[in-house]
Amino acid sequence: MAQEVVTPTHGGHPLKRVVGFWGLMFVSLGSIIGSGWLLGALGAAKSAGPASIISWLIAAVMLIVLALIHADLGAAYPVAGGTARYPLYAFGALAGFSAGWVGYLQAVTIAPIEVEGAITYLESAPWAKGIDLVNADSTLTPVGLLIAVLALAVFTVVNLLGAKWLSDSNIAVVIWKAAVPALTIVVIIALTFHPQNFSQGAGGFAPHGVHGIFAALPLGVVFALQGFEQAAQMAGEARNPKKDVARAIITAMLIGAAVYILLEVAFIGAINPANVAQNWDNPLGAGAFGPYYDLALAAGAGWLATVLLIDAVVSPFGTGLVYIGTSARISYALGEDDALPPWLTSVSKRGVPFGSIVLAFVIGLIALLPFPSWQSLVGLVTDATAIMYAFAPVSLEALIRQHAGREHPYRVPWPQVLTPFGFVAANLIIYWSGFEAIWKILTAILIGRVIFEIALHRSKSLRFRRDLDWRAASWIWPWLIGLVVLGLLGRYGTGSLNILPEWVDILFVVGFSLVIFYYAVSLAMKPEDIAAAVGEDEFEFAAIDAPDADAPTAAAADAAAAGDPDGPRPPEGGGTR
Repeated sequence: MAQEVVTPTHGGHPLKRVVGFWGLMFVSLGSIIGSGWLLGALGAAKSAGPASIISWLIAAVMLIVLALIHADLGAAYPVAGGTARYPLYAFGALAGFSAGWVGYLQAVTIAPIEVEGAITYLESAPWAKGIDLVNADSTLTPVGLLIAVLALAVFTVVNLLGAKWLSDSNIAVVIWKAAVPALTIVVIIALTFHPQNFSQGAGGFAPHGVHGIFAALPLGVVFALQGFEQAAQMAGEARNPKKDVARAIITAMLIGAAVYILLEVAFIGAINPANVAQNWDNPLGAGAFGPYYDLALAAGAGWLATVLLIDAVVSPFGTGLVYIGTSARISYALGEDDALPPWLTSVSKRGVPFGSIVLAFVIGLIALLPFPSWQSLVGLVTDATAIMYAFAPVSLEALIRQHAGREHPYRVPWPQVLTPFGFVAANLIIYWSGFEAIWKILTAILIGRVIFEIALHRSKSLRFRRDLDWRAASWIWPWLIGLVVLGLLGRYGTGSLNILPEWVDILFVVGFSLVIFYYAVSLAMKPEDIAAAVGEDEFEFAAIDAPDADAPTAAAADAAAAGDPDGPRPPEGGGTR
């Protein structure tokens, strides 16, 4: 008989398995549909013109493949902060920390970015006239900063109330968030649509050629479509992760991709043809406020413009709400691995990682300080996201080979093709984000490595040192440094030298990615080490269905496969964590 099972933790209170399919699906979909839909289409159109539709299609294919890979991993290894755990199982503690660190940097900055995006969108609203929210350099004024701080505080309070409270409150928000873009598509296409915009504007269908199509990807396209992995991050609190996590990820990704592609079609078709007769630098014309807001007014749908202003608050609010929780789960996972301070694993009576949620709020406040605009931050977050995603396909392939006895309730189709394809896709996204973004993210990862070394020096955890496999993780820095070199020699972003010709650069990235992929898989930890790492987490992250008295648990099966018939043991010290 199935029952609610809880996850023992360092902090004494358990993470509670209370989130069902709809809660998981809406958490992922709510992360996908945020400020990206309000601002992403404009940036893509400026870069690629009508061919920006191809940019969305390319991104959708790439991210759907990565979503399928995360669905496989999330169902097979249902733990909190999954993106930090999968590389740990395959390549050890250093790889797990590297993936978790970059995933944390990505997740913890999205909530303040969403808030800033909402405030920027609302700056010129009729009722906001005379209220200075954003400075000329796109940073927040004191009033704007106060509003942003209050928003982050609300996100934090909702997360502290519990995972079920978060998922349930998020469902209503996501229904609104999905309904408004769908309504916008229908109304704009019905009232104002100019088919000639797709071929007769300046430069035709692709005014900036293939380069413009690829360059559009980091300018809000990939940022908009990211977020499907949230169901995997919360798998440790899923009621039935073996059944629900994969379905939630795939459903959310398909809905999100369809919505964004149709939004770009509607946007291109609704533009005044006169605005793009010369170029696509300013497709909305002088004095533009917000892409769909302006188009709704031009179409005579003032009521829709009002709805869009409301959504400019609701959509980023929902996404920021989820990402405060997501970043907390990742830092919780890193704390569980003893790579970050143990207080991050303290769990409240409501079953949420209290310390990690508070830390996410504090870092969010720091991110609101006078940093670059929404568009500038989006490129860096996209790069961090792609690096985080890249760890998943190589980890899955390694685990398929080295942890062959593991049950996979959902299997990614054609893994021999899609796992290397997913790794290549993530690396192409990193390359297209440009040299400047790549070296900055590499610097942030280097800072994380210093933190890791400090944790290693101070840690007394036998498990932390046991899981530290330097050889298995030795592919990571050659991979990252190679990407920086390709970015420098390539054709995208500030500082690139434009040495590699068009298309030749793509071939270099693809070839380099495949070499690193298969080299990394060859370095994966031994089956018995993987079974030990997974088995100990199985001890802590209890099975979903209460096992029969005589039935072996998944942890016991893994331990037996590793030659340990006695099964998993408690961590050192004798008690559960």
